[in-house]
Amino acid sequence: MSCYISSNNERIYCALESSYGIIPVITGANRIPALKLKAKQVAEQTGRKDKTGTRTFVGMPNGIREITTFEVDTLLTTWANTSVPPAYGPLFQCAMGGTPVIWPGGTVASLTGGTQIAFTAAHGLSPGQAVTFSGEMRFVTAIENTTTLFINAAFDTTPVGGSTMGPTINYSLAESLPSASIFDYWDPSTAVQRIVEGAAMDKMQIKVNGDFQEFDFSGPARDLVDSASFVSGEGGLTAFPTEPIIADFDYTIVPGHLGEVWMGVTEAQFLTITAAELTLENNIDLRVKEFGSNYAQCIAASERDITLNFSLFEMPDAQTQGLYQAARQRSPISVMLQLGEQMGQLCGAYMPAMVPSVPEFDDSETRLQWKFQNDRAQGAMDDELYIAFG
Repeated sequence: MSCYISSNNERIYCALESSYGIIPVITGANRIPALKLKAKQVAEQTGRKDKTGTRTFVGMPNGIREITTFEVDTLLTTWANTSVPPAYGPLFQCAMGGTPVIWPGGTVASLTGGTQIAFTAAHGLSPGQAVTFSGEMRFVTAIENTTTLFINAAFDTTPVGGSTMGPTINYSLAESLPSASIFDYWDPSTAVQRIVEGAAMDKMQIKVNGDFQEFDFSGPARDLVDSASFVSGEGGLTAFPTEPIIADFDYTIVPGHLGEVWMGVTEAQFLTITAAELTLENNIDLRVKEFGSNYAQCIAASERDITLNFSLFEMPDAQTQGLYQAARQRSPISVMLQLGEQMGQLCGAYMPAMVPSVPEFDDSETRLQWKFQNDRAQGAMDDELYIAFG
């Protein structure tokens, strides 16, 4: 007896492609926490101009190019196995471009002035990488020598000699972007299973102060492969892959209101943020218009846009007034967003130079809010944004 398929009986996996459009092998460890996966494929809009002798539409030929798009929403969970990237790591790598770098942690020798940290051994860090301690994350701003560095802001809980910094995994920007395959499996097994092949992350959004810590990814894809119409050779496969054995899966997600925000010409912690949304747009145009090809051949990314929208309560203090002054003078400020407040459940985003816009005054509520819109990050070369987990 047939019945409806519950949308809760869906499992989503993602994995990095070694070559564009070649679907990789996945395991249970590739499963990601997800809110939804939208995947759409439509024929390229065109029309017939030939004289058919009738007002009736007589159809289009087979083989017209198809346009595939997707959107996947995932959630921050615990990074348990710190020797490998988190399951949703491929999504961030495809959006940022750079190969992730894992830092195993280190032992503090001394701390000077809150932001200068000396380690007992070579730290191996670079500017833009993150360190964690006691449920907080900070980013490296400068390297003094092999054992000493500077971070963007002091920890609330001050490390002392012998303190251990936790491991982090760091994602940086790069000129070219890799691609991923996103797998969509359902119960029962006879339902249509799908794979978004050659997924390019055109847009990434990080949302602050929602119900949960949420990450959204969307963009174009090479093709949408499904188990019902699969033909050998699609995505480099000879058969549609069965779902891997389901491994232990952590259903723990992080509440959206937990975290910290640091920003300003001289970074200060802001406890008055009511909402924020960080957006990276790669402005991707797939290489798909060449003669003789039905499918895109690679990802072509243009100048990226990294913007931040946020709102906060106005306060009559120096750091809030400093934001307004920086906006009026169009002076770059640094911004750090920390999502989560427990070790293993931290995500950080750091923009060394963001130019704030003059805020809109929102007096519709009982307390005055400032709304900053489309504040854009800038840099010298691939250094506008750094993302880390720890």
